[in-house]
Amino acid sequence: MNRKIRVSPSILSADFTCLREDVLSVEKAGADELHLDVMDGHFVPNISFGPVVVRALKKITNLPLSAHLMITHPRKYIEEFIQAGCSAIAFHLESEGDPLSIIETMQRNGVKAGLVINPDTGVEVVKPYLKKIDFLLLMSVYPGFAAQEFISDVIPKIKKVKVLAPELDVAVDGGINDRTVDSVIEAGANIIVSASYIFSSSDRKYAIKRLRGKQ
Repeated sequence: MNRKIRVSPSILSADFTCLREDVLSVEKAGADELHLDVMDGHFVPNISFGPVVVRALKKITNLPLSAHLMITHPRKYIEEFIQAGCSAIAFHLESEGDPLSIIETMQRNGVKAGLVINPDTGVEVVKPYLKKIDFLLLMSVYPGFAAQEFISDVIPKIKKVKVLAPELDVAVDGGINDRTVDSVIEAGANIIVSASYIFSSSDRKYAIKRLRGKQ
């Protein structure tokens, strides 16, 4: 089944001195949602932002807010991100805690639940959860920083997931630009997360259009 490609700009590469303007810019340019990279300085070596920024974003945009929790203890903070206004939340299977409990908490509160795996984590570990989650996020860089080079090993992983769970939404995050996006779409991904390529573009409308695949 061919699904609509959804483009999710990651605000990690936005200019935080004018975050409102940057967010409204990508909304106007046709983004489908906003990707929020939350880092705790422990699970990854960087620190970004927390629920207070999510609440602020909720006031300025109509776009759905999808949080990617790069944190060691997602269970401790999941309710805060739900209450802050996230429409979807993904957490790493490499983090601590009971994945099923976290997934059930999100879905019980009407939030889409996603799992994330790093480039060096095999698809096999997500098999027990594929029928329970709403989407799977495959990292095509190691999490923690923007503007990294795309790791092509993600391509066979996408294909494998689509064999295991053909109806599942698959997101890819890391190094996605006009040179790499077509291969992930052809493999079966339908949610495209991109940071630097979109926010550094002089024509964000074209950049987002390009991320939907070959024009």
